[in-house]
Amino acid sequence: MSQVAPTDVPPVPTTQSDSWTPRLGWMVGFLTVISTFNYLDRSLLGLLLPLVQADLQLSDTALGLISGLAFAIFYSTLAIPIASLADRYSRRNIIAIGFAFWSLMTTLTAYVSNGLQMAFCRFLMGAGEAAGLAPSQSMIADSFTKTRRPLALAILTTASAIDALIFLPLAAWAADRYGWRIAFEIAGIGGMILAAIFFFTVREPVRATPVNPANKVPLREAITTLWRSPAFRAIMIGVSFMGGALYATGTWTTALLTRVHGLSITEIGVIVTPARGVVGIVGVLFTGWLTDRLGRRHPSWRFRVPALASIILAPGYVMVLLSDTPAVWIAGLGITAAFYASFQGPIFAATMALAPERMKTVAAAIGIFFTGLVGQIIGPLMVGALNDYLAPTFGAHAIRYSMLSVAVCSVLGGLCFIWAGRLAAREGERSS
Repeated sequence: MSQVAPTDVPPVPTTQSDSWTPRLGWMVGFLTVISTFNYLDRSLLGLLLPLVQADLQLSDTALGLISGLAFAIFYSTLAIPIASLADRYSRRNIIAIGFAFWSLMTTLTAYVSNGLQMAFCRFLMGAGEAAGLAPSQSMIADSFTKTRRPLALAILTTASAIDALIFLPLAAWAADRYGWRIAFEIAGIGGMILAAIFFFTVREPVRATPVNPANKVPLREAITTLWRSPAFRAIMIGVSFMGGALYATGTWTTALLTRVHGLSITEIGVIVTPARGVVGIVGVLFTGWLTDRLGRRHPSWRFRVPALASIILAPGYVMVLLSDTPAVWIAGLGITAAFYASFQGPIFAATMALAPERMKTVAAAIGIFFTGLVGQIIGPLMVGALNDYLAPTFGAHAIRYSMLSVAVCSVLGGLCFIWAGRLAAREGERSS
């Protein structure tokens, strides 16, 4: 990995900015595009799940393992050591290499013929995607002041909604017209091209604390230091629950809408998914803006706003899961679309504020570890196993009751964020 260390484009000597510039806008915008492909490549399987299941003859439990755990094991565990490298070497280079690699694995997914091959591609896709989010958040943290980070990170978080608005509809159209495999091919090849453009057009931002041998923090020391903070631990518990809700929603929403509400893949991809994307962008940006605004009045709002957004999800999930009245379940679908990912930007900003310098990327990666690995275990896998367990009693509608676990996770995650805010107030936030 030492080859990643040098950067051929010298960093621009700037300090953390309290305003937006064209250079910062291009960087945040491109990082958001990369994050969008991150979501696209992992969520394609959820969108095309009925087609893949019919082609490869897989059970719901097997799909839960492949879509969730197979991806999360490498994604979550490698995120921490890669983040440690990103705290010492060029984050731009690490992101570009990881983006190209996971895009290659996405392309190869188009050629699998059984569940084991699919799982293998998901393993390696997760390994590549581990190089994406934490270094991206670190680049933004070193580019903006603490008061501006929530909005900048919220823009990064709109990636999942942009994916739903633009890329997933295109993937659904392509899959409907040419088969599910072509969607993976297009996404993978497009990602490899963008990885090269990112490498040559985005510069590594100057770090708040320059890297030198004297201040390089070993990975074990960084983890130990961060884990001593009770507020940090509370955040990790909260993001674990929210990760379960997030990944279960991404994996099983298509199956829910086809099995329970009778929609087709084309209707979901061309109508429902873009609508959810628009609502999601509004919800994410509103939550980030509100956190930015209220957080200037009192730091506790950096935790309260994402906590409230998480708790609001519970009644939305109940509406979409248990109601057969279109007006009710569509309203519930709108609520969940607006807020299911909106906690991420503010909570990652709060995590960055708690972390000492030279440990911010590792702090973000630990959050990804809990969101990803723990979240995938209590999310897609749990829902898939419950589907198979409840199917003899409820048939295709078993998913209505298994996904109630998502509503429970949302409430528990929100309560943990409130708890973390109180603990952070006692500790006093570390200056970033």
